[in-house]
Amino acid sequence: MWSGQDKVWMHYLNNIIAADVASAVFLSSYMRIAIRGRSNAIYHEVADLQRYKLLRSAKKVRSAMINRVDLPFVFVLGKN
Repeated sequence: MWSGQDKVWMHYLNNIIAADVASAVFLSSYMRIAIRGRSNAIYHEVADLQRYKLLRSAKKVRSAMINRVDLPFVFVLGKN
């Protein structure tokens, strides 16, 4: 994917893992907006790897964004 470029993944604040500072800042700001704007829950999914579930309904996504997003292996995904 990066064709010969050596990338080092770094762990930043708020459990963000990124290859460079600009990507980490972008992901952090996106997550802040996504969590604050819970009205956009219909456009997101939550992958909960602790429970082996993919939450798709807006009600469950909103609940997971409030309660479980700080846990490890719980990811907010955008629907495509």
